[in-house]
Amino acid sequence: MDNISRCCTGKMLYINVAICLSALLLVIGLSVGLNVNKFKGSDALDLAPLIDGHNDLPFNLYTKLSNNLTAFPFEEDLSDDPVWGRSACSSCFTDLPRLKAGKVGGQFWVAYTECASQYKDSVQLTLRQIDVIKRFIDLYPEHLKLVTSAADIEATWRSGKIASMIAVEGGHSVDSSLAVLRIYYELGVRYVTLTHVCNTPWADASTVNNGSVHNLTEFGKIFVHEMNRLGMLVDLSHVSHNVMREVLAIAKAPVIFSHSSVFSICDNYRNVPDDVLHLVKKNDGIVMVNFYSKFVNCNSSRNATMQDVVDHINYIRNLIGVDHVGIGADYDGVNSVPEGLEDVSKYPALFERLYENHEGEPEWSKEDLEKLAGRNFIRVMTKTEAVRNSLSSQPPYENIISIGELISAQISDGLKPGLCQTAKEWETNVSSVTNDTNASPGPKAS
Repeated sequence: MDNISRCCTGKMLYINVAICLSALLLVIGLSVGLNVNKFKGSDALDLAPLIDGHNDLPFNLYTKLSNNLTAFPFEEDLSDDPVWGRSACSSCFTDLPRLKAGKVGGQFWVAYTECASQYKDSVQLTLRQIDVIKRFIDLYPEHLKLVTSAADIEATWRSGKIASMIAVEGGHSVDSSLAVLRIYYELGVRYVTLTHVCNTPWADASTVNNGSVHNLTEFGKIFVHEMNRLGMLVDLSHVSHNVMREVLAIAKAPVIFSHSSVFSICDNYRNVPDDVLHLVKKNDGIVMVNFYSKFVNCNSSRNATMQDVVDHINYIRNLIGVDHVGIGADYDGVNSVPEGLEDVSKYPALFERLYENHEGEPEWSKEDLEKLAGRNFIRVMTKTEAVRNSLSSQPPYENIISIGELISAQISDGLKPGLCQTAKEWETNVSSVTNDTNASPGPKAS
């Protein structure tokens, strides 16, 4: 009897141990499962830097403060500020607390001057904007750091600072001069948008819609080649669809669209058509999606929402792949943004929404979201620098825009040729053309 009792007791012990082990394994399994499921889309912004391709805060500093940085309370939440808050300023979306809440890791600060400065003081005004960006970055060394190479972006972000880069928006800021372009690069500028809303003498803006004035001239092609030689990113936001195609046909390095969306969804000519998207993939470039309400939603019967931005991002991903899409919100450069993306604090909400993967949408993995956030852009900038290095033995282009191109552009803009130029290369020819034509200006280009 004792033997039977001991045997039964032993068997019960084994059974109890097995039950306990099974329960323990179940708890561990559930715990691991819960930990896996705890990942949120916004967590990708802790794993890769969110790099936004376009913020126009420097222009607001110019228009509101004449670049007096001591009067700008950057370290305060300005959401309800009587000067900088949304109720007082429809184009103000940026301050340090909201950038931190938005997990911004890299930002292009834009040196922009209005098209009215073309042929006049555009270079001086652009230099002033580059100066205020550099002073702004220097004023907050614990939060911002000037970055001029791809390799420094992630290191700066990991140190807890926003990798701050400089862009020039609009070829009119270069005044058709390769020398000025090179000087901008030396000052730290890492992309130039070839046009703004005005044509330059060598490239058409998106405002020509389906038409053309110059397309991309011979000097325009040289301009792109010199940008490639320098390692300056070529930004095709704002150019005409024809110019997009012509640049992509000759570019040696990947191009960017720093703040553009999809033409097939919203047929504003600031957006990128499908055939150009395919060329961007072939070029290994990137389209950084704009948040401006009128670029993401062409249905005037309703307000733009975060879903509209999601649709543009997913469209690019579905058409040409996840490697060719990024974020270029255009905060502080627009006066209307979608519901749910009200300011620079809202990027995490966008990434969480993408990760939710609604029916009919592509599935976004952690790695995909990291690419969207900033790794795609870092790849493009790295490859652009590699092209620069491969061209290091090539001397700078010394071309000067022809007087014919310059005169044609000024006449089409309703100007008397030569009033703003004193360079010896143009002086005689401008005088002769002015005398021959009696300085009769043509109609202003649309």
